[in-house]
Amino acid sequence: MNASSSPPAPSRLLADFPPVSYEHWRKLVEAELKGAPFDKKMLTATYEGITLKPIYRREDVADLPHLNSLPGFAPFVRGASASVYVKEPWAVSQEIACGSPTEFNHAARNSVARGLNALNMVLDRATRDGHDPDWAQPDDVGGGGLSIATLGDLDRALEGVDLEQTSLFVRSGASALPFAALLLALAKKRKKSPAKLRGCIEMDPLGVLAHEGRLPQSLAGAYREMAALTRWAATKAPQLQTVCVHSRAWHESGGSAVQELAFTLATGVEYLRELSRLGIAVDVAAPRFRFAVTVGESFFLEIAKLRALRMLWARAVGAAGGHAAAQKLSLHVRTSRWNKTVVDPYNNLLRATVEAFAGVLGSCDSLQVGAFDEVVRPPDDFSLRIARNTQLVLQKECGLDHVIDPAGGSWYVESLTAELATRAWAQFQEVEKLGGMEAALRGGMPQQAVAATAVERIKAVTRRRDSIVGVNQYANQKEKPLEMPVVDRRAFHRRRAQQVASHRTSLDDADSQVVLDRLAEVVGPKGADSIDACVAAAAAGATLGEITRAIRIVDSPCTPITPVCLTRAAAPLEGLRAAMNRQPAPAKVFLCNLGSLKEYKARADFARGFFAVGGYDVISPAGFKLPADAVAAFAESAARIAVICSTDDNYPALVPVLVAGIRAARPDAIVVLAGYPPDQIEAHRKSGVNEFIHVRADVLEVLTNLHRQLGIT
Repeated sequence: MNASSSPPAPSRLLADFPPVSYEHWRKLVEAELKGAPFDKKMLTATYEGITLKPIYRREDVADLPHLNSLPGFAPFVRGASASVYVKEPWAVSQEIACGSPTEFNHAARNSVARGLNALNMVLDRATRDGHDPDWAQPDDVGGGGLSIATLGDLDRALEGVDLEQTSLFVRSGASALPFAALLLALAKKRKKSPAKLRGCIEMDPLGVLAHEGRLPQSLAGAYREMAALTRWAATKAPQLQTVCVHSRAWHESGGSAVQELAFTLATGVEYLRELSRLGIAVDVAAPRFRFAVTVGESFFLEIAKLRALRMLWARAVGAAGGHAAAQKLSLHVRTSRWNKTVVDPYNNLLRATVEAFAGVLGSCDSLQVGAFDEVVRPPDDFSLRIARNTQLVLQKECGLDHVIDPAGGSWYVESLTAELATRAWAQFQEVEKLGGMEAALRGGMPQQAVAATAVERIKAVTRRRDSIVGVNQYANQKEKPLEMPVVDRRAFHRRRAQQVASHRTSLDDADSQVVLDRLAEVVGPKGADSIDACVAAAAAGATLGEITRAIRIVDSPCTPITPVCLTRAAAPLEGLRAAMNRQPAPAKVFLCNLGSLKEYKARADFARGFFAVGGYDVISPAGFKLPADAVAAFAESAARIAVICSTDDNYPALVPVLVAGIRAARPDAIVVLAGYPPDQIEAHRKSGVNEFIHVRADVLEVLTNLHRQLGIT
C-alpha cells in the first residue's frame, strides 16, 4: 500500500438497517403480552408517586435544565468537585459503637490499620444528652454507643489515632458543644492545631427530635450552641463541620425518597435560617453543613436521590443568597437498616453491597457500610471487616474512583433525578407554608405522611408484592439464628459511674477550685458562646456533664412531640418466626396433595413457601389418588394444619370429602385451601374450610391467625 494513499472508508453497517421506532417496539411488546394491558404490565408505580417506564428515550430528558451541567459547577448534580474521586476517593467510614473507651480504641486502631480513614464515633445516649454515667439511667450508658465523660476517657478512646490525619465524624446528637470542648482540649494536650482537625462534630436537633420525640435542652438553646460552635469553627477550625442533617428519621421509618428529600431539605433550611437569625451569614454557615443520607435497595432511585439532593440544596442555598461555593453539598452516605433482616442475615451482605454501589455512583464524599449483623447484635471484628472491605473492593478493585458520575447522561437516571427533585421541592414548600420544620413536626405533618407510606410499604411486604428474600420469599425454616452476646448493662453502668466518681475525687482542692473557676466562666452571661472557656474547663478536669450543666443552667428540655417510628420492613414477619422458634418444636403443616404432579405441584410449592415465612415444618408427600389416602397420611403426621392442594376444577368434588375425613380423624384440625376460586368460596366455607391462601393473601394476617389458634404467641 502506498504510504500517501488514504485508508478505505469504514463500511456503515447501520445504514443497511432502518431505524426502529418506539411505536414499532411497543407493538411487538403488546403482541408478546397476548392481550394483557401494556400500562398494567410495563409501567411501575413507586411509593414516590412516580411511574417508571420500561424504556426511556431522548425525549424524556429534552427539557431538563441540569442535563448539560458538569461536575464541580452549579447545581452540582454531578458532584461537588470537578475531579470527584479521581483526585481524592471517597472517605471510607465505619461506625464504631463500642461502649467503653478501651474497646473503642481497639476497634478504631484495628480498623484504621486495615483501610479506614474516617472514624465514625457513635456516642451513647447519656453522652449525647450531656449526662455523666453517674447521673444517667443504666440503659443509657454504653448501649449502642461510646460512653465519654472525661478528657481521660476521650484520650483513651483515641490513643494512637492521629487527630490531624484521621477524619472524625462524631454522632453527638442534638448538641455537640460539650463533646467538642473535650476534643479540643485533647488536641491542645497533644499539641495539635484545631485548624488541622477534619470531619464533623455534628448537631442535628430537629433530626433527634423527629425520631426520639424529645431533646435534653430547648431548641433555642440547641441553636445557640450550634451558632457558637459554628462561628468558632469557621475561624479556628475551617476543616471541621458542625452541623449534620440526617435523613435517617424519614428513611428508617418507611418514608419515600421524595419525603426523605423534602424533610431533610426543610431541616437544613431551618438550620440556615436559625443561624442567620443568630448572626451567621449563609456563606459562612452552609460550608459547615454535612448531609448524612441513608440509601436503600432501589438502586437507580437511590442514585437519583443523591443527585437530586445536591441540586435541591444548591437551589435552597442560592435562594438564601449563598454564593456558588456555599451551594456545594457535603454528602455522607449510610446503608439502610429498613430492609435488613434478622433471619437469613447473610443476605444483608448483598443488600449492603448494592446500596454502597449506589452511594458511590451518587458521588458521596464519605460512605458507611453497615455490618450484616448490625440489626441482630453488636458487630464483631469479622462483620466489621467484611463491611469495610466492601468499600475497599469497590474502590481498589472495581476502579470506581477513576470515573466521574457514571450514571450521568442516562436518560432513565436523569429523568428520575429531575422528577424526584421536582416532587421533593413541592413537598418542601408545603413544609415552609406550615412555618418551617419545627412547626411541621409539632403539627405532625411529616410523621403522618411517612407513617402512611410505611403502612403501604409494609402491606406490600406482608402481601408479598415486594420481596424480602429469606423472609417473605424463599425462607429457610432450618436456619440457625446468630448467637447473641450476653451484656450486663447494669454492671457496665456501675463500672463507668465508679470511674467518673474516681476522677472527681482524684482532683486535689486546688485542681477542684480551678475546675469551678473555669465552669463559672461558662455560666456567665455569654453561656454557650464561651468556647474557649469550655475548652479550658475540660482541660482542667471538668466532666462532660459538668460542662453541659454550666452551659444550660438557665435552659430546660423542649416540649416533646410524637416521633416517627423507626422500624424495619421485615420486623412484623420476623416476629412470626421468633414466636415459632420459642416453641419446643416447629408446628407441622401437612399438604394434602391430590391428583397428578401437574395438578398439585404449583400450589404445593406455593403453600410450602407461604408457611415457611412463619417457620412451620411443612410435610409435602407425593400426590394421593384418593382422599382417604390423604386423610390417613394426615392422621399419622401429627400435624394439626391440613392444606388441600389441587386444581379449582377438582375442588368441588374433593373438598367436602377431604374436610369430612380430616375432621373425623382430628376434630381440632385447621383446614386450609390453596387457592381462591371466587365462585366456590362460600361452598368451601360451608364444607368446613377455615382459611384460604393465595397470591393476594396477607401472609402476616393469615399466619398470625393460625399462630393464635395453635397457642403460639
